[in-house]
Amino acid sequence: MSSSRSDDPAELLNAAQKGDRSALARLVSMVERGGDSAQEVSRVVFPLTGRATTIGITGAPGAGKSTLTSALVREMRNHHDVVGVLAIDPSSPFTGGAILGDRVRMGEHTLDEDVFIRSMATRGHLGGLSVAVPDAARVLDAVGIPWIVIETVGVGQVEVEVAGEADTTIVVVNPGWGDAVQANKAGLMEIADLFVVNKADRPGVAETVADIERMLSMRSTAQWRPPVLTAVATSGEGVEGLRSAIVEHSNWSAETGERDRRRQLRSEAELRRVIAALLVARADGVAHGERWESARSEVASRRLDPWTAASQLLD
Repeated sequence: MSSSRSDDPAELLNAAQKGDRSALARLVSMVERGGDSAQEVSRVVFPLTGRATTIGITGAPGAGKSTLTSALVREMRNHHDVVGVLAIDPSSPFTGGAILGDRVRMGEHTLDEDVFIRSMATRGHLGGLSVAVPDAARVLDAVGIPWIVIETVGVGQVEVEVAGEADTTIVVVNPGWGDAVQANKAGLMEIADLFVVNKADRPGVAETVADIERMLSMRSTAQWRPPVLTAVATSGEGVEGLRSAIVEHSNWSAETGERDRRRQLRSEAELRRVIAALLVARADGVAHGERWESARSEVASRRLDPWTAASQLLD
């Protein structure tokens, strides 16, 4: 299909819904850049969302997340699933490193019209990844993509938060996984719905599985106990079981109301983040001019406290 050259989000959305992948890519680019156009995209797509299932994949660098993601996409395509992938890199906009590797490893899906892959970075977006990623996922949802995989490069606070925004969150580890205390500090135990011990053809698999199971046993009783799966992503071993576990968790989450509960909490948290981002932008907007210089002088000379000065500027 020939690509629509319009910059109107409604026209691009209409084209994307008819299968125009270029129009879809442009919508995601608008979201990624932020600003007024991103907000307009959000307004257009929002009423059409809520149907897709999002899958977050996170874990330490080198755990094989990208290879596992590619293998999972392959398995989903074997079941005729349409899939969108957002590969998240919070630091590198275009250059090398992990994000380029992600695209190389997922290159087998490039020509598949039923797979959409996009690398994302903050790139100065208002509110950062925590605002841009949900918007991008909603774009994929609005065009009818039922499965959306969000893969993060690292396990910093931002990446864990982004992965934890998903309906089903997968934590990928390797045999000989590190200190359990450090894992808990990273928040991985709290956000995981599924654990995958990747590179299971290496020594130490049974010990790693047992270690995770012990940590799970120490958690407070929950309705869902994350299964601990093993896989060899390079060969595809265990990936069929991973897809089955994702479907099982998705069904359980929908039937018990857990998915709706989580989505409501995420909506509230996202609303707070957007408000905060808009307030930061507003603050940046008043941080110049005569009123700013006057307020800064008043605070510096201690004739006015910062709280009062800030309130006056924002008013």
